[in-house]
Amino acid sequence: MHASLLDQPIVLSLNRAWQVIGHRTVKQALVALNGGDAAQPPAMGLDIAYARSTDGEWDLARPLSFRPVAWAEWMTLPVREFDLLVRTPRQAVRVPTVVIATRYARVPMRAPRLTREAIFARDGGVCQYTGERVGRRGGNLDHVVPRARGGRDSFENLVWAKREVNAFKADRLPHEAGLRLLRRPRAPGAIPVVATLREARHPDWRHFLTSA
Repeated sequence: MHASLLDQPIVLSLNRAWQVIGHRTVKQALVALNGGDAAQPPAMGLDIAYARSTDGEWDLARPLSFRPVAWAEWMTLPVREFDLLVRTPRQAVRVPTVVIATRYARVPMRAPRLTREAIFARDGGVCQYTGERVGRRGGNLDHVVPRARGGRDSFENLVWAKREVNAFKADRLPHEAGLRLLRRPRAPGAIPVVATLREARHPDWRHFLTSA
């Protein structure tokens, strides 16, 4: 088996209601498919069927069907030209791109990461001192309590501010600069994991990610 392929996080994971719950490496997916009781496997691979035109091209944009497949049958699936594969001593095995966790029903939530984009999205591109919509180019991050005065990098201490206002405020507290926040900055609430998966790491993910 190709070690680098096994470590690639290109397998989308769904709960038993077919809702996105995260992703796995190829190795993790194969272990899940091959584990547990064969009569009630903890995970099944999704066999996604595609149409083939008369000239031999596959139409990967419009799948024909989605069929959950247990490990014993997965081992018998043909490896198509566009499939990734791993080799065992006996055969080539198609790499699953989507797996279903058959015993998992919840949708996991995740706290947003603290990033410039997260602050911009929370504040809607609006300067939190003037109320002016300044967008990405007209604004930047401001530490309410400046770092020079012990302010931390946190959702509660970062706001989106107009560049000119930020420069004017400098290393002062808002009231010292004659400024007042529109609202108290807070950490955004937890969001479904699917909302954090903005990029399809495999073409098959596009059928399950609304933003892909």
